[in-house]
Amino acid sequence: MPVDVKYTTQATATGGRDGRAKTQDGSLDVKLTTPKELGGGGGEGNNPEQLFAAGYSACFLGAMKFVGGQEKIQVPADTTVTATVGIGPRSEGGFGITANLKISLPGLDRATAQTLVEKAHQVCPYSNATRGNVNVGLEVV
Repeated sequence: MPVDVKYTTQATATGGRDGRAKTQDGSLDVKLTTPKELGGGGGEGNNPEQLFAAGYSACFLGAMKFVGGQEKIQVPADTTVTATVGIGPRSEGGFGITANLKISLPGLDRATAQTLVEKAHQVCPYSNATRGNVNVGLEVV
């Protein structure tokens, strides 16, 4: 499906999971480290799964605000999206990831919150990119 691109960005990684990742404009520059659970040393630094969780949670919250604007639903200022991302070997070989989004919409009734989350899941670019490839759970709390 074609995309009418409105914004592009670029980041470069060196050294793999135990290296560094940096955006082209230098606004993000992170040390990367492999978690002990994946055979690495752990320690200071971040890993790609943490960066994916941060990006997905922020993007999904943006999608809820977009849908809220279209549907005339006020998304509460204290709304949170917590993304839990897992990684591990796949039965088919290689590795795969999972994602679970825990969404808190204080003050919205359950039915409205659930509808907003489901509609946001249809427009969020991360949700669209992972659909059919990554098991994504949605939990309204």
